[in-house]
Amino acid sequence: MVFKLNISDKGKAWKVESSAESLIGKKINEELDGSDLSESLSGYTLKITGGTDSSGFPHKSDVQGSELKRVILTKGWGMHKKPRRAGKKKLQTFKGLRLRKTVRGTQISEKSAQINMIVIKHGSKSLQELFPDQNKPKEKVEVAPAQ
Repeated sequence: MVFKLNISDKGKAWKVESSAESLIGKKINEELDGSDLSESLSGYTLKITGGTDSSGFPHKSDVQGSELKRVILTKGWGMHKKPRRAGKKKLQTFKGLRLRKTVRGTQISEKSAQINMIVIKHGSKSLQELFPDQNKPKEKVEVAPAQ
């Protein structure tokens, strides 16, 4: 099972693939050692902040277990119900709007595909040195003047 890990640190995200079996059974808001995920991340302490499964259903931290559940949400992500004939107007969520959404529980299972993490403690090498091909500064493209 290969997990796609998104590691965030001060506004930048680093994408890493890991087949670590030690992630199965962990929960959202748990801290873990980076050496469990990859040898290049030794010295790092990472905190799990969320994730999605292979079908795109998000993990929700207040739903127990690892299976899919249909819960009623009142606010937060996924709450964009538009009234009829609203067009392209920018709308806020209606007061009292509740929608039933399918989410996955807080525990990471083998059906999880993507796991989001943040850096709590840095290791000896920076993430820029560990993954030099990611987050390169964009090169300026010169545009020829129109004639």
